[in-house]
Amino acid sequence: MLALLVTVSIWAAFALSARALSASTLLPADAALLRFGVPLLVLLPALWRRRQRIASVRPGPAVKIVCGAGVPFFLAAMHGGALTSAAFVGSIVPGMVPLFVSALMAARGHGLPRGTQRAGLALIAAGVTALVWRHLVPVDTDVLAGTGTLLAASGLWALYTVGLREADLDPVGSIGLLCLPSFAVIGLLVLTGLLPTGLAHAAGSDIALFLVVQGLGVGLCAGLLYAVAIRRLGAERSAAVGSLSPVLVVLLAVPLLGEAPTPAVLAGVPLITAGVVLAHRRAGGRPPAPDPAPSPAPEVSAHA
Repeated sequence: MLALLVTVSIWAAFALSARALSASTLLPADAALLRFGVPLLVLLPALWRRRQRIASVRPGPAVKIVCGAGVPFFLAAMHGGALTSAAFVGSIVPGMVPLFVSALMAARGHGLPRGTQRAGLALIAAGVTALVWRHLVPVDTDVLAGTGTLLAASGLWALYTVGLREADLDPVGSIGLLCLPSFAVIGLLVLTGLLPTGLAHAAGSDIALFLVVQGLGVGLCAGLLYAVAIRRLGAERSAAVGSLSPVLVVLLAVPLLGEAPTPAVLAGVPLITAGVVLAHRRAGGRPPAPDPAPSPAPEVSAHA
């Protein structure tokens, strides 16, 4: 339970950092370098021992993992957070994953959701609608564009979830498969000038914050701790507690970011949370884990 609570806190911290990035001295590329570089540095000996297993992963699952939780997902989540709020990031990115995963499974011939799962997906859709409804009249182009970007990030995370289920790797190997090509891509984009960087002139406090939250927290600890929680508590209980991450984001955003919850947030977040709980219930079987998860996703998380 302790591992699970720490994981939920990390997922919440991811959503908060996505919103806080626009007010820091770091640029998205800087945060990405920390996100993918720190886990590689810490796990380097363990990853070297797993190099053959990582290299043997089939191209299909490998592409899903790298694209689904790598640079495209990270930049989409950061950009969406800059245009919306921490509550949007913490709710939409992990909350929509079950719906996108169900759509992917249905497209592959695994059937449509039934019973409580179907009700859960309907609640998730209703919750997201409640979040964005007041921004339709009058039209708030920034929030709507940010919401679309966060939905794309959630869809990418669902792709990552499916890829993890197909890849025969332990949590450490999965982290290596994700971080190595992602760090190489972001490094190449920075070196060629396609993505600007301000890391050399950033405030030390900002670097330390994102190093701890993104590099050590999201990049390293969340996946490992969530795997421990699932082994000890089971996937359904872990997913249910993990669904409280959006609520924690809303509560923490008030003192940390000064974001007072609006009526739309107070209506949408509980609907999404209840929907995620129902969507992960499966009679007589083990439900898919929400991630991350992202920290907003197989049986290992990574919201985030």
